[in-house]
Amino acid sequence: MFPSVSEQLGVFKENLVELISEKELVTKLEASCKKNKPLRIKYGADPSAPDLHLGHTVPLRKLRQLQDLGHTVVFIIGDFTARIGDPSGKSETRPMLTEEQVQANAKTYQEQVFRILDKKKTEVRYNSEWLGAMRPEDFLKLTAQYTVARILERDDFSKRYKAGHPIALVEFLYPLLQGHDSVEIESDVELGGTDQMFNLLVGRELQKADGQESQVVMTLPLIEGLDGVQKMSKSLGNHISLKDTPREMFGKVMSIPDIMMERYYRYTAALPVKEVESILAGLKKGEFHPREMKAKLAERIVSLFHSEKEGKEAREEFDEIFKNKGLPDEVPTVKIKEKTIDIVSLLVAAQLVTSKSEARRLMEQGGVKIGHEKITDPKSVITIGDPFVLQCGKRKFARIESYSA
Repeated sequence: MFPSVSEQLGVFKENLVELISEKELVTKLEASCKKNKPLRIKYGADPSAPDLHLGHTVPLRKLRQLQDLGHTVVFIIGDFTARIGDPSGKSETRPMLTEEQVQANAKTYQEQVFRILDKKKTEVRYNSEWLGAMRPEDFLKLTAQYTVARILERDDFSKRYKAGHPIALVEFLYPLLQGHDSVEIESDVELGGTDQMFNLLVGRELQKADGQESQVVMTLPLIEGLDGVQKMSKSLGNHISLKDTPREMFGKVMSIPDIMMERYYRYTAALPVKEVESILAGLKKGEFHPREMKAKLAERIVSLFHSEKEGKEAREEFDEIFKNKGLPDEVPTVKIKEKTIDIVSLLVAAQLVTSKSEARRLMEQGGVKIGHEKITDPKSVITIGDPFVLQCGKRKFARIESYSA
C-alpha cells in the first residue's frame, strides 16, 4: 500500500527547482496506487571520477525519500556514456575515459550510493547493456529523431557555438543516448540536477516517439562548494568527499560561509522539513548563534557518513582547537598541492603575509605558529598531511590542508 496521492505529491515536490509536470505526476501516482505498482524513478550517473562528494548526495537523498514511499529507483551507471563525457556546464570537450577507468569508478560508485539508497528498492543497470549493443543503423535511426537546431538550444552548446569554440560531433550524441536510456528502462520519472534539464526533456521526447508515456522530469539545485560560489566539484578543490575522515569533514563544513547554511541544511542534512524550517527561522530572528548552528550541521553531516559517536567526537575536537583556544569562528581554508613546503612559502601562499621578508621578520618576533608551536626558523619545511591551523600575528589564521583532501 502506498500513502495517499496528496501525501506522496508533497514529498515529490519538496525542495524541487522544476517539475514537468505536476498534472502528469498526479496521473502517474493515481495509476500507481490503483494498480499497487511502484513508479520507476530513473537516476543516471556517469562514473567519470571514483569518489562521490556531498553535492552528489542531494539527488540521492531525494531518491531515498521516494523509495520510502514505496517506489523503485532505477540507478543507471553510465559506463557507456562516461566514455563520451557529458559537456553540461563545460566550455570545452571533455577527455574520454578508458573502459578500465570507467569500470573501476563504477565499482566505487556502487559502494558509496548504497550508504544512502535502499538496495532492495534499487535496480542497478549499466547503459552499455543496450548502447553497446547498438548497430550503426540503430545509431542513425536514433539521430534521425532530433535536429541539430534543437541540440543547439542547449545552453552550453549554444554558448560554445557562438564563441567559436569547438564542439565534437560525439557530444551531440550525449543527450540522445541519455534520453534513450529512458526508453530502454521505461522510466516514469527522471531526477537530475538543474544542469541536466535539457537532457531530461530529450528523454521525454524520445519516449513519446517510441510510443511510451513520457516521463515526468524533476530537477534539484546544484550545491555550491566550500567557497560558496562555484558548484561543488573535486576538480575545483571545493568539495567535501564522502571518504573524508570525520575530522576533515567537520572542519570543511565549519569553513563554509554563513550564508550557505540554509542550502546545506535544506539539501544535505537529511532532517525533517519542519525541523529545518524551525532552525532557519531561528537563525533569521537571531535566536540561534550562526557558529553553534553550523557546528550542529557539521556534526549531523559527519554522523550521516560515519557515526553519531564520531560526529560528537569531531565536534569536541574542533571546539578544543578553535573555540577554547580563542580562534575565530571562520578560518579560511588554503589548499596546498605540494607534499612539503618551506614555512616562508607557505605563509605567502596562505596570503598571511605580503612578502617573504615580512614572513621572516614575523618569525623572528615569534609571531608564527602551527597550532601552539612557534616556528622561528625560516628554513623549516612543513609536511602537508592532516589539516592544521597556521597563525600569523594575533589576528591572521588559515586552515592548511592538502589539495587532494
